[in-house]
Amino acid sequence: MNSFVISTSSFDTGNNPAIQRLLQQGFQVITNPHKRKLTEDEIIELLSGGATGLIAGIEPLTGRVLQSAPNLKVISRCGAGMDSVDLAAAKNHGIQVLNTPEAPAQAVAELTLGYILSLLRQIGTIDRAVRNGEWPRTQGRLLAAQTVGVIGLGHIGRRVARLCQAFEATVIAHDPFATQVPGGVTLVPLEQLLATADIITLHTSYSADTHHLLNVKAFAAMKPEVIVINAARGGLIDESALADALKSGKVSATALDVFEQEPYQGALLEFSNITLTSHVGSLARESRQRMEIEAAENLVQGLIKAGLINNG
Repeated sequence: MNSFVISTSSFDTGNNPAIQRLLQQGFQVITNPHKRKLTEDEIIELLSGGATGLIAGIEPLTGRVLQSAPNLKVISRCGAGMDSVDLAAAKNHGIQVLNTPEAPAQAVAELTLGYILSLLRQIGTIDRAVRNGEWPRTQGRLLAAQTVGVIGLGHIGRRVARLCQAFEATVIAHDPFATQVPGGVTLVPLEQLLATADIITLHTSYSADTHHLLNVKAFAAMKPEVIVINAARGGLIDESALADALKSGKVSATALDVFEQEPYQGALLEFSNITLTSHVGSLARESRQRMEIEAAENLVQGLIKAGLINNG
C-alpha cells in the first residue's frame, strides 16, 4: 500500500481536500506521534515504512534521512524555509522538494509588527508590573518616529516593510538578491543598516553565509538602544552575543520567535526586556489552513509528476 508521512506537529487532515483525495486513492497517512519537532532518528523511523511522499515540518531532512528512504519521491514543506532540507542530497536521490512561500507570509509579518509595537510601548513589562501591584508611568516610543531596518526582502520582509510604512516609519532594507522593492524603501549595505536603524528585523533565509549574521561585530556596529527582532531562523543570531548586548544596554529590547535549539532553555530567559515565543510565526488560523492546503496540493502534484497517482 502506498503511504505518505505528515511530520508537522499538527495537521488538519479532515478538512483538506488533497489529503482526502489521497486517502480515497488508497494511500495510508502516517502522522507525527510526538506532536513536536522530530529528530533525525524519529523522521527516519516514520519514513521507514516505505513512504513515497512527505509533508514536512522543520525536522532535519539530512542526507542520512534521505538515504534511509529509498521510496521517497516528494517532500512538500508546510512553510517557506528550505534550510532544513539537504537540497543537494534530495536532487541526487531524485526527490522533488516543494514549499509554500506565500502562505505564512502575512502571519509572520503581523507577528513582527506586534513585536515592534509591544516593545516600543513596553506592553509586556508594564503588564507584569501592574500584576505585581505597581502602577508605572512608562514612556514608550512611536513607530512613526523610528527607522526600521529590514534584512531580507522576500515574501515576509516586503510585507513587514509595508506594514511599518503604514505607521509612517522610515524603512530601509538590505537584500543583495532583492527582485521586488516596495516603494519608499531604500536599499542599503548591511553596514549602513546596522549603523542607522532603530529597529532591526530579520527576514532572510538561513545558510552557511548567514549563520550568526548578527554577531559580536554586528551588535557593536548598531545604534545604542536598538531593538532587534528575529522571526526567521534561530541561527541568524549569535545568542551569546545578543545576551551581552542586552546586558550592556546596546540592545534595549528584543523579540525572538526562533532559536538555535528548540525548545529554548538558554540564558536569554533571564532577561526582562525580551519577548520570547515558541516558533509560532505562521500559527495564525487562516495562514495555517492555507499552508496545509497548499502543502497537500503540492504533494499531490508531485506524486502525479512522479507517476504515482493519476491526474484525474
